[in-house]
Amino acid sequence: MGRHKFYLDKLSRFFQIRNLLLRQALAECLGTLILVMFGCGSVAQLVLSGGSHGMFITVNFAFGFAATLGILVCGQVSGGHLNPAVTFALCLLGREPWRKFPMYFLFQTIGGFFGAAIIFGMYYDALWDHPGSYEVSGPNATAGIFATYPGNHLTIVNGFFDQIIGTAALIVCVLAIVDPYNNPIPQGLEAFTVGFVVLVIGLSMGFNSGYAVNPARDLGPRLFTAIAGWGVEVFTVRNGWFLVPVCAPFLGTIVGVVIYQLMVGFHVEGEARDFKSKLEESVALTDVPKNEKTNEKNKNMH
Repeated sequence: MGRHKFYLDKLSRFFQIRNLLLRQALAECLGTLILVMFGCGSVAQLVLSGGSHGMFITVNFAFGFAATLGILVCGQVSGGHLNPAVTFALCLLGREPWRKFPMYFLFQTIGGFFGAAIIFGMYYDALWDHPGSYEVSGPNATAGIFATYPGNHLTIVNGFFDQIIGTAALIVCVLAIVDPYNNPIPQGLEAFTVGFVVLVIGLSMGFNSGYAVNPARDLGPRLFTAIAGWGVEVFTVRNGWFLVPVCAPFLGTIVGVVIYQLMVGFHVEGEARDFKSKLEESVALTDVPKNEKTNEKNKNMH
């Protein structure tokens, strides 16, 4: 037993990564993998079963709970962003250093890539059994299992607006959840609250294009499908639609940060700052008489 523990400890030390940023990026990779694996898995069941093993609402619940589980897995190490838009928002507010943004974005995208790969391998036979196994568009399309594509009614302009609004809503809610001055969520419940936000966004904003609101969640699986057999059409379909879920969320992030800070953030931070200043002043005033009395006492002694 002692020898077994010794070898496990030695193995742990061998694989331990001491660079903090790399450890955090790896945690984000795993968290995003879980998000995509469970989320896209629910879409795969719905599409490949012809609707017998899922509905639109089950997909939304799957993505919501997948976000919760992803955050629970990596949150203590990396903060559980799972989304470059969230990282971007926290960098804009100065709560995270900018060096994290490219690293997190890269590893979140890698996590999305491998999450899609796992679902592809799991449902490989079902994909081959499905009519139009590797179609990107049309009634039998399967590329939408992994990445988001616009509905037939949606234009590029409306799609951009859709992603900006969806991401702005996500960022406003996430900032409210992590803001220590605005009714902070009890420790341990942040993941469940963020999952609830994802669920609500899906239930109310998922019709147009599947509510990516996450560049890594869309780009990673899209890259995988391009390699796995769907080809470059995943990037060219609908006049280069893929740029919308990759670029628009960052614009939505800026909108969300500005709205939250102007309408809530600056005010609650200001109240906390004013309260702290008044507290410091009152402490200083309380100390003045004591100091004076001490000085007088010393003078009398001399």
